[in-house]
Amino acid sequence: QVQLVESGGGLVQPGGSLRLSCAVSRNIFSIDVMGWYRQAPGKEREFVATISFRGSTNYADFVKGRFTISRDIAKNTMYLQLNSLKPEDTAVYYCGAAVYGVGTPDYWGQGTQVTVSS
Repeated sequence: QVQLVESGGGLVQPGGSLRLSCAVSRNIFSIDVMGWYRQAPGKEREFVATISFRGSTNYADFVKGRFTISRDIAKNTMYLQLNSLKPEDTAVYYCGAAVYGVGTPDYWGQGTQVTVSS
């Protein structure tokens, strides 16, 4: 099994930046795909970005160059750099892991709140 712990969320003004972190309980190379998802009030959880064990990345269309997913293998940590934040980015952001890269993530973190407001 995999344990995931997100951190780095907070309150920022429109146009601001945050860096979210996801600490992973096992070697990242043992996980096929890791990613970030978000859920706003009244909406379903949606895909934001993923990174495979090979380092390949994929992003949702709404990112439009504003977000960057990355990882630090030595620290077993995945990151999501959020830039040019908009109020509509407000959501709980979750770290997910798909050990075998099939379907939705098998494991989830507890989430970290990102609020974009003036």
